[in-house]
Amino acid sequence: MNIAIVGNGRMGRTLDAVCARRDDVRVIGHVGRGGCESLDALDGLDAALDFSAPENLPMLLSGAVRRRIPLVIGTTGMSGAQGEAIRAASRRIPIVWSENFSVGVTVLVRLARLAAQALGREFDMEIVETHHNRKVDAPSGTAKLILRQIDPEGLYTPVYGRSGRIGARGREIGVHAVRGGTAAGEHSLRFFGRMEELELRHRADSREIFAQGALRAAAFARKAEPGLYDMEDVLFGGDGWTRS
Repeated sequence: MNIAIVGNGRMGRTLDAVCARRDDVRVIGHVGRGGCESLDALDGLDAALDFSAPENLPMLLSGAVRRRIPLVIGTTGMSGAQGEAIRAASRRIPIVWSENFSVGVTVLVRLARLAAQALGREFDMEIVETHHNRKVDAPSGTAKLILRQIDPEGLYTPVYGRSGRIGARGREIGVHAVRGGTAAGEHSLRFFGRMEELELRHRADSREIFAQGALRAAAFARKAEPGLYDMEDVLFGGDGWTRS
């Protein structure tokens, strides 16, 4: 599989390192800082993987749609309008778009949805995410993904941290961001009931797990029909939440 990597940040460099150790994938080129300006400069691509910045999205989508190149998008912090642009492009090409490409996190998200459905309103829910001190957005995209899965109808009010005399807990879900050191990423979801507590937790020890998952997504997108997919589609065969 021949791929292009869009972005030269932490994930872009991790993808490079992982691909260098694999025989089944080859990096044809890079787009962005230190590479070419667009996908148009690269030939023979089976997929492009984007872990860059939201401002690169117009360039990426236009080139991919024009040349029918499947996309894997892991860039976080997209606006609503950018999300709509991705959905529109997915009518022409296959796109796997996810906030987190870890296989373990994908399973965690599915378990979170099942647990929230089973436990119902009798349990309070809190999300805590931890990342390195260089991460620029909060809460993490994965925390937002978990929030959507446990409250798909928006029946609860998200509370991003608490301070002062806040009063008794209402119909809310707490979402908390911790930043420090070189932590690759940890997410936990806790359910608090009467005299019992359930916790779902995932910890990443290396960004390589995200790179491996992204490559798995690229192999999926390479064979998929045009549409918008997520990692649940990749792992569980096409019943994820975002397909257009």
